[in-house]
Amino acid sequence: MKLFGSSGTRGVVGESLTPEFVLRVAKAAGTVWNTDRVAIARDTRTTGEMFVNAASSGLASVGVDVDDLGVVPTPAAVRYCETEEIPAVVITASHNPPEFNGVKLVGDDGVELSVEQLERIEDHILAEEFDVSRWDDVGSVQHIETANDDYREELLANIDRDAIADANLTVALDPGHGAGSLVSPDFLRELGCEVRTVNAQPDGHFPGRESEPVPENLRDLERLVRVTDADVGIAHDGDADRAIFVDEHGDVISGEASLAALAAAFLEPGDVTVSAVNVSQRLVDVCEEVGADLELTPIGATNLITRIRELWREGENVPVAGEGNGGVFFPNYRLVRDGAYIAAKFLELVAERPASEIVAPYQDYYNVRINLSYDTDDELEAMLHAAAEYAESADATPNTTDGYRLDYGDAWVLVRPSGTEPKVRVYAEGHTEERATELAEEAADALRDAVEEL
Repeated sequence: MKLFGSSGTRGVVGESLTPEFVLRVAKAAGTVWNTDRVAIARDTRTTGEMFVNAASSGLASVGVDVDDLGVVPTPAAVRYCETEEIPAVVITASHNPPEFNGVKLVGDDGVELSVEQLERIEDHILAEEFDVSRWDDVGSVQHIETANDDYREELLANIDRDAIADANLTVALDPGHGAGSLVSPDFLRELGCEVRTVNAQPDGHFPGRESEPVPENLRDLERLVRVTDADVGIAHDGDADRAIFVDEHGDVISGEASLAALAAAFLEPGDVTVSAVNVSQRLVDVCEEVGADLELTPIGATNLITRIRELWREGENVPVAGEGNGGVFFPNYRLVRDGAYIAAKFLELVAERPASEIVAPYQDYYNVRINLSYDTDDELEAMLHAAAEYAESADATPNTTDGYRLDYGDAWVLVRPSGTEPKVRVYAEGHTEERATELAEEAADALRDAVEEL
């Protein structure tokens, strides 16, 4: 696909993402969907309202009425789609910096569109094929005020509230100024938790921290856990479809470790789980211990969703799936990454024993990620060519499902272009930090050298 990546389309506002482009996406989506109503939602980014207006205009121009949900977490928008049986345009750049925004498209079944569906819409965008309505048949806009409240109520109905409330947990919460600020604090309090917050004011500038909940951005949350003697800390990204945790000592728990712990808790023998090609050995080990199967896909939520639906059609049970970035699926609840639901399922475990004990079996692994930015297509091509040569010469087992993954037995490294940003990412994992860093830096140096030689 030329326009859509592994999780919609994103770009720097005013450069690769403009209101004109969003207008065309909405016109194409409205044309392909051939429906009377479409929902629109956004996260807290300062440019969100501008792009909502553009998308609303595009949909109205092809005769579609718009339900404007306002600022809601992406899983709240997905829930609305499923219950109302209408598709949605979600304006969000998820974990990207504040200068980014993006578009995510959701079907009337409450599931992000498949690659095949996105390609149909993309074809209409590129060909400028839109079913533009007459002046007296354009769509109208109504504002929906209850999407967040309805979402929170459904969350509460699907969590073991008594177990969490009986544990008298203190929770430190960092929604990162994103859409989760409007739901997660009240949700956790209604679960019976004592809640302390930081960066909980909706603000698209993300003044307290960058949107991505990676360790270097969670120092405030670590301190909050320590000073409040909290049982656990929880962090979201901009659209609150992820949850990353901090243990009771104030140490960030890697997303790979929390995914492994959740998988160990909810997988049964004979189940299947799905992850991406950069899967941690932690999840591989859990599946072997439980007796569950592991399916690998290219990186990105769209690819995991597609594979989960295929497994359903084959009669398989997929109770948990996800990637090591805090984006966990509980498909039997809803096929979406849901930061508040992920947080609550982890709290069900914390209600029984400390967070540090829950993830202790999955701590003896070390992960490194290096992001290499590029400015031109030539630089991207040079890095990808260097990655291919590096993989060919390496004394390792290659996997080219998505990029180049090299398995060394005791460790692995993966090189692949980002689906959402102009970057090539280098991932590595080993049983020692030195080994993981060594593999990541060696691969990254090969790519850097290729760019310098241009």
